[in-house]
Amino acid sequence: MTKLFVQQAVTQLNAISKAVEELRQQIDSLASQLPEYPVVMSMFGVGTTLGPQLIAEIGDMHKFTKRSQLSAFAGVDPGVNESGDYAQKSVHTTKHGSPYLRKTLFLIMNVLIQNQPEDDPVYRFMAKNVMRASPTTSI
Repeated sequence: MTKLFVQQAVTQLNAISKAVEELRQQIDSLASQLPEYPVVMSMFGVGTTLGPQLIAEIGDMHKFTKRSQLSAFAGVDPGVNESGDYAQKSVHTTKHGSPYLRKTLFLIMNVLIQNQPEDDPVYRFMAKNVMRASPTTSI
């Protein structure tokens, strides 16, 4: 009886995996028709899964007229801690934006940090700023 249950579970998992892969291919096919697709796909750490996901989470880029608006939408903008003459220099991010977009950005940055591509401008920017903030920390 147990063997039959395990076989049925494996069959169901295989069917679900096949359906998920077909959906992922359809999403990639739809996303490839968008004008921003080549730009997103050229980013290091972005593949056929994260690219369409990033495009879907951001949506229409034309609704953001400034970089700060996109940062606020993603919830990665620094918070504010000020009172009178006091202004804290280092503040945690607000996290008021889309948690799904933040997770997608985290996954992309995780790939970037793990691979450490010295020729990637985003990685060089991060490495330079982390080293400036703390000379003993490495990314």
